[in-house]
Amino acid sequence: MSGHSKWHSIKHKKGAADAKRGKLFTRIIKELTVAARDGGGDPDSNPRLRTVIGDAKAANMPAENIKRAIRRGTGEEPGVSYEEINYEAYGPGGAALLIEVLTDNTNRAVGEIRHILSKHGGNLGTTNSVAWLFEKHGHLIVEREGVDEDALMTAVIDAGADDFREDDEHWEVVTSPEAYEAVLAAVREAGIEPASAQLAMLPQNYVKLEGGPARQILKLMELLEDHDDVRHVWSNFDIDAKEIEASLA
Repeated sequence: MSGHSKWHSIKHKKGAADAKRGKLFTRIIKELTVAARDGGGDPDSNPRLRTVIGDAKAANMPAENIKRAIRRGTGEEPGVSYEEINYEAYGPGGAALLIEVLTDNTNRAVGEIRHILSKHGGNLGTTNSVAWLFEKHGHLIVEREGVDEDALMTAVIDAGADDFREDDEHWEVVTSPEAYEAVLAAVREAGIEPASAQLAMLPQNYVKLEGGPARQILKLMELLEDHDDVRHVWSNFDIDAKEIEASLA
């Protein structure tokens, strides 16, 4: 598993994600609104909306909050208009960063993100300076404890997964974007709830970081993901689990 994936899974295990539930709800509401705006309010004919609704339910978001966000996206209720932007950047040690943003104020967002980067050893790049390093995949992380490996492997491969690999305390499942929903459904039908499941921008190669640069980029990741307008931050850093755990202690 890459250092970036390890970081997310360790954060989840330590409860950091739960501590930021309010920010998670804010992000999901924005994504519901934009998905409904761009593809309509019917999840049966809007795969992106269907995926975000699944994320909302997994986060235990109240049904009325989900419906209200969708109605704002379709124009049935007044609401804020959001713009989607991807920023490309470099972090400490030369690691690549792909920063996905949903914002109602692009000037504010880029200024604040540039400030965070410059204060923590990073800088914005030009268009396609790092985006070419990443490919979209379905990505699931399953904790090994209490899960039958053969049952999980059979479920995901039969549903169309591209890769199934183990790493310490987890299994990692990679799919095409098209097969993601089917694989996730197969995992849940097998009675297994992933620690993490999402459409992710996975790097094609990695940059190994240790010591100071490793601590710097983990701090930078925290600050970027804490920003209200940031949906996701993807990176190609690879850091040992012990260093990640120490940074989150």
